[in-house]
Order: sequence, then C-alpha cells, then structure tokens
Amino acid sequence: MTPITAPWTELAPVGLTELVDRAALQTRVDRKYVVPLDELPDLLAQLSPYARVLDIDGVRAFRYESVYFDTPRLASYHCAAYRRRRRFKVRTRSYLDSAQCWLEVKISGARGSLTKHRLPYRPQDRATVHPGRAFVQEALEREAVCPTVDSALDPVLVTTYQRATLLLTATASRVTVDTDLTWRCGDRTLRLPDLAVVETKTSRAASVADRLLWQRGTRPVRISKYATGLAALRPELPDSPWRRTLRRHFRDSTPSTGTTPSTIARSVQEASCV
Repeated sequence: MTPITAPWTELAPVGLTELVDRAALQTRVDRKYVVPLDELPDLLAQLSPYARVLDIDGVRAFRYESVYFDTPRLASYHCAAYRRRRRFKVRTRSYLDSAQCWLEVKISGARGSLTKHRLPYRPQDRATVHPGRAFVQEALEREAVCPTVDSALDPVLVTTYQRATLLLTATASRVTVDTDLTWRCGDRTLRLPDLAVVETKTSRAASVADRLLWQRGTRPVRISKYATGLAALRPELPDSPWRRTLRRHFRDSTPSTGTTPSTIARSVQEASCV
C-alpha cells in the first residue's frame, strides 16, 4: 500500500454531484504547495475531521491528462513569465478513467483570482484546439485578455498525474492532491515521483488546509503545471516567477530524452503577450 492510499480510507466519501453543487468555484483563489510524498499521510490524517473525499464507484484517486496550447511565440507562457496582470491558459483536460474531456480557458485576474470557462470536448480531439477555437476566442474577448490572439494555438506540453479531491465541508472549498507527476515536451520527459502538488481552492479566505500547512512550515509556492514544467524542460525560456521552485524541486530531476541535451543560453529578450 502506497503512502497516499491509507488516509483516503479514513475519510467520509462525497459524490461528484454534491461536490460540484457545493464547491464548483469556477471563480476562485488558488494556493499551491509542494509536499514530499512521505508527508502526505500525516497531513491527510489532520484533515480528516474537516474533509470528505471524492469517491466514484469506490475509486478515490483518478488519472488526468492535460494538453496545453500556446501561440508560436508562447504568448500564454510569456504573459505568466513576465507577470502580466491579466493572463490566460488554454488546455484540454482528459479524465482518463471515465474517458471524458473538456476544453478549458483559464483567466487569471487581479489579486490572484481565477475564472475558468469549460466546453465538453471529444477525447479524440484533445491534442487540437481547432474544433473549439471559437469558444476560446469568445472566452478571451469576454474577459478582455489578449483579445487579439489570432495565431494558431498548437500543443506545447502534456502533463499526466493522479488526483484526489477533498471537499472541506465547513467552507465549501476544495483541496486537490496531485501525485505521479509527469511532463512531456517533444522528446523530453520530466518525472517527479517523490513530490505531490497540493492545491487549495477557495472563494477568498484561507481554508483549514491552508492553516494546517502553514503550521507545518509549508508555505504557498509559485508553481504552474504548464509554465513551471515548460521552464524545466526548456531552460532557454525566462523563468523568474518560478525560479525558486525550479531550483528547489525540479532542477535535481534530469529530464530524459533520446539525445543528450545541450546547454542553451537563456534569452533576455522579452516576448510580447500576443
């Protein structure tokens, strides 16, 4: 039994419909933490009086795949790298255990707020944004974020991981725990098998999960599965917002590739948001 398995059995279950009804949180504040895998059982035990775990037909951890799309000049990535106040992210998210897929546009706004637009998508189309391009453009224009993005949006990065989701009943907020983290960019792959990304999703105020993590000395970190993963696999890209996270958690993990990667000088030229 792996360290993450036993604590889930101690939590009361919650079904998907109730979870969505009580804590959809399409507009929310996210706080992210990197936690060593061997510390998860104790953290989850502390959360057990306050949390219920998503359970679907007896399964409590689910396999995800996300394909991230960007322009040829990586407009989405550079908006994040240079900390534009309004940023966007486009991806497909596939729930591999249920063969469901969504096209998503995530908009980051002021004070850490986040809005997500979702469109049901065919799993066979998950590596292309073409069937949903009108939806993406409408979402960007509605949120007044880079409305002139008219370049092709191509797949840039693929991530896979296993996720468990908790409902914090008192505040109707959520916690996700992602493990078995893998990134793929072209022929390069990066794996972080000994770490988990814990993310709290609240309407605004810190949750009990945030407070427990703070008491343990674990603070929020700047990490984005797309931007941090791409920066780790493409060292020529600017990485200022995630540099501390990269050095502490990513740099010791050598990406695997079919060829020996060459050292690439980091570009200092700032790219446009569009």
